[in-house]
Parts: sequence; C-alpha cells; structure tokens
Amino acid sequence: MYFEPYDIIVVGAGHAGCEAAAAAANMGSKVLLVTMDLRLMASMSCNPAMGGIAKGQIVREIDAMGGYSGIVSDRTMIQFRMLNKSKGPAMWSPRCQSDKMVFSAEWRSLLEKTSNVDFWQDTVTGLLVVGDQVKGVTTAMGGDIESKTVILTNGTFLNGLIHIGEQHFSGGRMGEMASHGISEQLKDLGFEVKRLKTGTPVRIDGRTIDFSKLIEQKGDDEVVGFSYTEPFKIQKQRSCWIARTSLKVHETLRKGFKYSPMFNGRIQGVGPRYCPSIEDKIERFSGKDSHQLFVEPEGWTTEEYYLNGFSSSLPDYIQYEALRQIEGFENAKIFRPGYAIEYDYFPPEQLHHSLETRLVHGLYFAGQINGTTGYEEAACQGMMAGINASLALRDDKPLVLSRYEAYIGVLIDDLITKGVDEPYRMFTSRAEHRILLRQDNADARLTEMSYRLGLAKEDRYQKYQDKRQKVEEIKNFLNENYVYPDQINDLLEQKESTRIEQKMKMSYLLLRPQISLAEMIDALPSLEQYKNEDRFGRECLEEAEIQIKYDSYIQKEDELADKLRRLENVKLPIDFDFHSIQSLSYESREKLNKYQPETLGQASRISGISPADINVLAIFLGR
Repeated sequence: MYFEPYDIIVVGAGHAGCEAAAAAANMGSKVLLVTMDLRLMASMSCNPAMGGIAKGQIVREIDAMGGYSGIVSDRTMIQFRMLNKSKGPAMWSPRCQSDKMVFSAEWRSLLEKTSNVDFWQDTVTGLLVVGDQVKGVTTAMGGDIESKTVILTNGTFLNGLIHIGEQHFSGGRMGEMASHGISEQLKDLGFEVKRLKTGTPVRIDGRTIDFSKLIEQKGDDEVVGFSYTEPFKIQKQRSCWIARTSLKVHETLRKGFKYSPMFNGRIQGVGPRYCPSIEDKIERFSGKDSHQLFVEPEGWTTEEYYLNGFSSSLPDYIQYEALRQIEGFENAKIFRPGYAIEYDYFPPEQLHHSLETRLVHGLYFAGQINGTTGYEEAACQGMMAGINASLALRDDKPLVLSRYEAYIGVLIDDLITKGVDEPYRMFTSRAEHRILLRQDNADARLTEMSYRLGLAKEDRYQKYQDKRQKVEEIKNFLNENYVYPDQINDLLEQKESTRIEQKMKMSYLLLRPQISLAEMIDALPSLEQYKNEDRFGRECLEEAEIQIKYDSYIQKEDELADKLRRLENVKLPIDFDFHSIQSLSYESREKLNKYQPETLGQASRISGISPADINVLAIFLGR
C-alpha cells in the first residue's frame, strides 16, 4: 500500500485520538487517523456518560476551543443533569448519559465531514525514528507511513492484559486485540514504561431487572447541554436508577477474594483510587454495610445496562451470584462479566507542557498513555496535542493553557510537574482558581484564543460575541436601574431577607444569597423583558447573575492569578543542570533536573520544591 507523506499521524481513535485528528485537521494539517477498528471510534468502553464533576467543565472547554466532544454529547444524549446545583456555581458540573452506539457513529460522521482527515484501519507496530526525530509509523498491513509528527493515543491497548478471576488473556478491550511493539521500542529509546490498571462492571439485560424495587433518577427538566454552538433538541429522556449492595452481597463477593488477581498479586498495575472495584471498596470500607450503585441505560434502542459502582475482576460466577442478591436483580441475566485490564503507560514527566516528548522531537502522547483515566481527560489532551503538533509544523510556539485559564491547563500541569502514581482523574478540588474556571464561562475564557489559532470557526466566535454583548447589557441594566420597597418587600419577607426602606440598585439586591435573578424577574415589572427567554437568553441571564453575585471573589482570584502569571513568564534555561546551584536543597536539585520545568511557575508546583528554593532560583535568574 502506497501512502503519501502526512503532516500528522494519529495512532488510535479513542476520545484522545478523535479530538487530536479534528483539531489538527481544522488547523490545516494533513492528518492520517490509524485505528484497529473504524466501527469503534471514540468508543465508550466503560460507562456510557460524558461530563460529571470537573469533567463537565472540560467538555465545555473543549467545545469552546472548537472541539467536537460537546457537540457529539449533545446530539447523542439520553439524559442530562447539572450536578452540584445546590452549591456555588464554581461546582456546577454538567453530565449526560449517552447512546454509546450512536456516540461512536456520530464521531465518525463528524470526522468524515472534516477536511484533511484520512483513515486507515490497521495496527501500528512501531515508530520510524531517525536520531531524535520521529518520521512516521510502521503498521502490520501497510508497511511504513511517513509523517512529520506522530501523536500516540493508544489508551489501554499497549500490552493490555485482561483479568477475570484466575483467567487472564491479552486484549486492549474485551473482544479486541492488544497492541505490541511500541512500548518495547520506546523503552529501547530511553523512555520509562510503567503499568496501570482499570476495570469495568457487568453489563446487564434490562429485560431481567425489576425496576419497581429500584429508586428512579430522572433527568433535569431544564436541559442545558454542553455545546455553545448548537441549539439543543432533546425532547425526552431515559431514567437512571439507584440500587444498593448488602452484607449478603459482600459476603458472596468475599468468597471470590482468593481468586482475585488484585489481591493475589497477579495485577501489578495500580488502579484508580476514586473509581475502585467493588471488591476494593468492600476491603477498604469494611465498616459499611452497603454501597450505592447506579443503573445506567446504554442507549435508546438497547436493553443493555451499565452497573456503575460494581466494577470487578472477580470470577464471572462470583460476580453473577452476587449480582442476583442485589434487590431488583434476583432474576438478572448479563451480557458480559466485569473485568480488569492492565496496560502500559509512560510517566508524563517525560513530556513538555505541549505534550511533545522530551526524548523524541515530533512525537506527542495523549490520553491514558499519560496515566489519566476518563474520556474527558483523554479528549482534552488529544485536542491539545493536535493543536501543538500543528503549531510546531508552522514553527509557532506551543499553546500552553495556564492553571487559571482552564481545567485543561490544570490537568496537563499536574501531569508534567507532579507525575502520577495512580490513574489521574480530574476534580474541582484540583483547581485552585475554580471560581474562574466555571462551566458557564468556558467560552469567555477560551473561544477568542481558539479563534486566533484558526480552530474555532467564525460561527462559534460570533455566537460568543453575541453572548458577551448580551451579558454586558443585562449587567448594565441591573447596575443602572432601581427597585423600590413596595415592589420587592413581599418577596424579601418570603425569602426571609431583610426588607428595604428605600430604593436600591437591582444589582445590590442581587448580592443577597437568598435572592435569585429569576425571582426578581417574576416580581419586577421592569424586568418583564427577560421573561420567557430561549436557551441562549437563559444562559446570558445566568452568566450575568453569577458575575454580579461573585464579583468580589472573582476579582480576588484575578489578582492572585495575575501574581502567578508573573512567575509563569519567568523562563528557566533549557536542559539546565540544577546541581550547579549549590544553594538549592539536594532534593530540589534532583527533582528540578528530573522534571526540567520550563518556567519558575512550573518549578513552584513540583512536590518537594520549597518557597525558599523558588527564591534561590529567582535570585539566580536576576529577579
């Protein structure tokens, strides 16, 4: 098979690979996407959902940058919920259940409609490397394919090993082959390779579940969605359900512990702390009599259900016996058992913040190959790798998002400066500037930057400008107009808020935590114009309210971010030997040489680097 040379070859068509291909192609690069099975692009191999705590913010950031994950999620969702609505807006996180089969098909359709993307179904067995420069890939069928850059997004496929009780066999996912050769070659090139583990639960035949014994969990009445660009169209939703384990279930599962590959040492990789298997939860939280489970539908036209919280690598007969002791599952049948998978990853300290490897120029890593877990974490890395590979081809400097600009920036900075010793999952608690990184303002933070790159297209940019203008108009109206006691005191008494004795600016009244803008609109004739707004209008009202209510907090965070921005602007020498600075502590010299931070800000976030060491570096740099 003859291939013309490509600008970028993307290896793997999971969530990272698909976003990498989309970003690079939309920036004008000629891209080849190589995957083992074109039918499973962006496959939801674990839970059939997008978003969640902090993850929903990432999906909105991807959308603001011109990525496709938000659009695909909106087009294929079967249920939507905004999580943490009872908390402040920094914690609000959109999440949706998706039709997993339609999700993959929609991703493929979008990529096939994207200019500059070619596809090839094959297995990549190695890289073409000359000196310290990547030159392409070698595949099982197609031979050598040349390219200027390569992005590896191999997920769990690198030397993947599936475990079910005492059985174990090679595989990247259930029913799919593992990939061999790449890890071994990279190790020979000097890369450090380690192992991680993840898992997935049984898939259940919904026709055999007694839903009358479960607690129904419906979607939100108001569906916001993820994408800033497409009007939302979902008319109905499918419910999820809540079940619980019991002591009897736990006793049955314990019978299989002696066969567990996790407990008897056959699995060497570390699993995700925040998404443990059911056997791990029983062992770690032995004082708990039960654990909550979420029963999630996998699509509109299938009866397959995902049992969230019941991930397991125990023998299949133990899983089956325990499942049938859960209330509502007495007659349950399963489509397949749960399993654990162990796979290779490359500690991310070996990368630049652009996601290019330090050892081989033109080679980028994205997704689980970097030690992360989750579709959203993988997707945003893929997008950033695609952007930076394209920028490198133009000889432009890489795009590095800061910790105060995006959750994406927090994630990548954590990977590079802190490394991982377990699969990395994003949480709002990881972001010290989360009041600035809300899900509602991702477009304000990122669209203009993406538009300058040529990634976000004109229609996205125009919608962002329209929204910004309308938000400012609403804020100006609230700042300039007054509310009078006779108009609002009934509402204030009802909400147990102090009555007003004289006129007050509407924006001042909105600062009261008990009062919402929606309630003011219902109570005040002067706000009649904002009733019955469409989705776009409601988003603008919400954004204006958040900006007014949290203005003082946002200003403080902006001031702190500005101080940190100065550290990020202080560059450190490339490939510098920090052992030459004797006034640094020995631990700091060791870690600075290992991680080779590019800025003083990055150095300050490396575990073990003290403020005193940062001062020493600042003095050394003449600051």
